[in-house]
Amino acid sequence: MDVEKIRESLKKTLLMLALILGALVMLFPFFWMLFVAVKAEGHGFKLDFVFAQPLFKNFAAVWNNESFPFSKFFMNSLIVATSGAFMTALFCSMGAYVFAKKKFIFKETLFWILLSTLMIPGMMYMVPQFAIVTKLGWINTYKGMIIPHVANIFGLFLLRQHMETIPDALISSAEIDGASEWQIFKNIMVPLSMPVITTVFLLTFLFQWTNFLWQLVVNTPDSIKLTLPVGLALFRGQYATQWTLLMAASAFSIIPIAVLFLGLQKFFIEGLTAGAVKE
Repeated sequence: MDVEKIRESLKKTLLMLALILGALVMLFPFFWMLFVAVKAEGHGFKLDFVFAQPLFKNFAAVWNNESFPFSKFFMNSLIVATSGAFMTALFCSMGAYVFAKKKFIFKETLFWILLSTLMIPGMMYMVPQFAIVTKLGWINTYKGMIIPHVANIFGLFLLRQHMETIPDALISSAEIDGASEWQIFKNIMVPLSMPVITTVFLLTFLFQWTNFLWQLVVNTPDSIKLTLPVGLALFRGQYATQWTLLMAASAFSIIPIAVLFLGLQKFFIEGLTAGAVKE
């Protein structure tokens, strides 16, 4: 018995050490980025401890750069990611409610057709999307950056799977009490689906925040609507040797994502597991 306990304890210890090692490997690039971001100019990748004076000088230099509007790129990304994530979460939850709780002809067929579009590579519909955006005059606009990616089939699928687990009796009771469709959706479906809605919001925010190719396509290089991914690429081209400034800019770019995931991680984990098992 003692041998068995020792063996189990050893297994747990080794597993914990492996997890800690994996976590350190994953976090090392972030630690290195922050380390370089506070280094003095010319000491970016040198293995020394010559730091900028004051310590956060590089962050201020990036944010207040007159020749390179980094703060504008940051705010553009914030507007695009927040608006896109909110609209996606709203429309996906509405569509999921219809597919989960309403009956209409060819419902399942239509849903599977929509789901099958997940197998189409994004590059295939980028050209027609760009043609439509150009016809609408949405080049160098927030509309052109946000609206083409509002329809999220994965978010629709995730929310539909969860809403199917919500008892129909709740909806029937609300209908008997005279609740409208909007009241049922707002007061019953949304509160009960909030973890999944939060997950869709977070995933969409992450996609919009890191989206490089589409933002590059729908904006000209001199556009004031450029977002952070494109801005960082241009920043690297302009400041190829100033790695301390580039790392400071990169550190700025992860702040919103880190804050969102740390603040909403409970909902995120619940949302990923919601609807996985049907009772």
